[in-house]
Amino acid sequence: MALRPPPPPLPLAAASLPYQCSLLLRRLAERHSSAPACPSSFLRALRCIHARLLTAKLLHAPSHRHLTLRLLHLYTLSPDLATPAVLFRSDPCPVTATSLVAAHAAAGRLRDATSFFDAVPPAHRDTVLYNATISAFARASLAAPAVAVFRSLLGSGTLRPDDYSFTALLSAVGQMHNLAASHCTQLHCAALSSGSTAALSVSNALIALYMKCDTTEASRDARKVLDEMLNKDDLTWTTMVVGYVRRGDVHAARSVFEEVDGKFDVVWNAMISGYVQSGMCADAFELFRRMVLEKVPLDEFTFTSILSASANAGFFVHGKSVHGQIIRSQPNFVPEAALPINNALVTLYSKGGKILVAKRIFDTMKLKDVVSWNTILSGYIDRGCLDKAAEVFEAMPYKNDLSWMVMVSGYVHGGLSEDALKLFNKMRAEDVKPCDYTYAGAIAACGELGALKHGKQLHAHIVQCGFEASNSAGNALLTMYAKCGAVKDARLVFLVMPNIDSVSWNAMISALGQHGHGREALELFDQMIAQGIDPDRISFLTILTACNHAGLVDEGFHYFESMKRDFGIDPGEDHYARLIDLLGRAGRIGEARDLIKTMPFEPNPSIWEAILSGCRTNGDMEFGAYAADQLFRMTPQHDGTYILLSNTYSAAGRWLDAARVRKLMRDRGVKKEPGCSWIEVGSKIHVFLVGDTKHPQAQEVYRFLEVVGARMRKLGYIPDTKFVLHDMEPHQKEYVLFAHSEKLAVGFGLLKLPPGATVTVLKNLRICGDCHTAMMFMSQAVGREIVVRDVRRFHHFKDGECSCGNYW
Repeated sequence: MALRPPPPPLPLAAASLPYQCSLLLRRLAERHSSAPACPSSFLRALRCIHARLLTAKLLHAPSHRHLTLRLLHLYTLSPDLATPAVLFRSDPCPVTATSLVAAHAAAGRLRDATSFFDAVPPAHRDTVLYNATISAFARASLAAPAVAVFRSLLGSGTLRPDDYSFTALLSAVGQMHNLAASHCTQLHCAALSSGSTAALSVSNALIALYMKCDTTEASRDARKVLDEMLNKDDLTWTTMVVGYVRRGDVHAARSVFEEVDGKFDVVWNAMISGYVQSGMCADAFELFRRMVLEKVPLDEFTFTSILSASANAGFFVHGKSVHGQIIRSQPNFVPEAALPINNALVTLYSKGGKILVAKRIFDTMKLKDVVSWNTILSGYIDRGCLDKAAEVFEAMPYKNDLSWMVMVSGYVHGGLSEDALKLFNKMRAEDVKPCDYTYAGAIAACGELGALKHGKQLHAHIVQCGFEASNSAGNALLTMYAKCGAVKDARLVFLVMPNIDSVSWNAMISALGQHGHGREALELFDQMIAQGIDPDRISFLTILTACNHAGLVDEGFHYFESMKRDFGIDPGEDHYARLIDLLGRAGRIGEARDLIKTMPFEPNPSIWEAILSGCRTNGDMEFGAYAADQLFRMTPQHDGTYILLSNTYSAAGRWLDAARVRKLMRDRGVKKEPGCSWIEVGSKIHVFLVGDTKHPQAQEVYRFLEVVGARMRKLGYIPDTKFVLHDMEPHQKEYVLFAHSEKLAVGFGLLKLPPGATVTVLKNLRICGDCHTAMMFMSQAVGREIVVRDVRRFHHFKDGECSCGNYW
């Protein structure tokens, strides 16, 4: 007999009301899972069904409990989490509690999530509720509460942990900061005894746990878990690869990668990213090419990693080819996926010197985040385009610590230290808390300006913020104190720094050398080596500079030869320039000439400048003129060459030759940088130019200097008019010397600073010989210490003597 066809379903209007509501809830759930609707429309539909259930008195009805459970679950998928909480309080059960725990944990409301767990009596809890609560703590990186809930599950008497329990617990314990191998072993044994290790998720979680423990035994145990797994997925391989990379063992990661059975693109991406993080960019490119040949799918993670490798390694051409590949393949990335790729492209073109291309990519980005803005900001700063950088900074819709730090540091490195401090003060006025790197930039600005008082205030702020242990802040403080003439304070900072790195040693050695403590600088250099810290090229540059300032020729040769012989460092052009300058100032021009012939490269401008300076000191006009000709050819617009050659001729009384050089300078449109000096008095920087009459207290300073000058003459001071490089009457030359900017700044400091206070003046050019002599007599006449920082070094004048020993 033929079977009858089933009767057609009843029309919705003819069906029972509970059936109608159940059908509506099911359809709403299906529609949300297949294509999530607008949250407001989803919530509106849900509330309509809620109202119908209330009107029909079906809510919490014992015979239709499934309607309440489904309604509550759908509410947890909406923005309204208050309503399901009210529904739960009327009828707490483990099923609804599980939904609420998961929803509130996902929303970051852990306290509310745990309250639903606690509201269910222990006798009514089920394993699923325990698992949801353990996962909530794992999501919040709270291992101890997760372990406590797991122990409660074990102690329930009737329930046993399942695969999900162990997966959640292992994930939570992996967040522990003091994770020990014993913790991993205990959990592994518990999972084995329960039979959960057969589950793929548990084995993956075990591998992740072991790889987060920094012991060799833990990595061996992770490998053992991997070998015993019957089934592996992309997460298995990725976890192993990332774990080895995090440990710095890229070769072990590659070994695991080669075992992968299947073209899991995520594993390839992990391996390429590992190479990039380890600085092994060539290997990253090799793997990328292989990925393309084997037709492994390329995604946004692949392109981001390989573009980052191109930018970091300076492989600009490779990066452009990858960019071309992206354009040709036309991947249909959503804006969120395209964002990291575009950020990497902006970085690539910025570092490749194509800032206009970088800005064009930035402007066409459909989606930008703070990384995008910081990247183009850094690009402009790296290219020295501070005006454009400032425009980008002001246009940023949101800024983070890095944005402010980059801009402050950019101003400092660009020679705009006043702007750097103004921006730093604006940052604090807007209640943005500076990080230690931003403080380091502001402190560096104080060092450049010689604003010691302001720098000390920032030192106090660093202590208040707890940044004393920061190497960047400590090194900046050390350098700031040294640049402001407070070498004792610099030494104190060096001694109390908890972590001294090579930058700290180099900065302290440089400070001692610049302040005339050459022997102490050499002792500190030797002490650094004795403590097992190998010097780098900067270390040798600082020690050669210290030898230069102190006239230690033999010692300079010793350290120069030690570079290659003892540490395998090839001397660069800057090292040769320091040694040649040392020889020239010591009157050993012949040896300097011979050294140039042995160099493995052609002399650069800094070397010829050292030769010209040495020739001026020793009166070697012929070789000096030759050095000047080389500089005119290499850097025709550099004013220093013309000034130095003109001064050389003037010092020898060859006025016509000096005039000819000055005329050549005018004809070529080269302008001399005007000499200026500045001093900090009362938290304000006062600047003086040569013959300054615009400063409000200029006349008072001139009158004071006349009085002090009379005392100096009684002590034996005679103006050295040979440092006036113009042919004029003797009394006119004396007046020109009298109005030099450093003398005016020192006179102002003597007038305005408290009695006995050290007068510290900074000058943008090298101090002249007469001013140097005058400062020695002035310190004796007024009984005060005077410190002058010129473009080369510090001079500490006290009791008629200078720390440089007249060797400068």
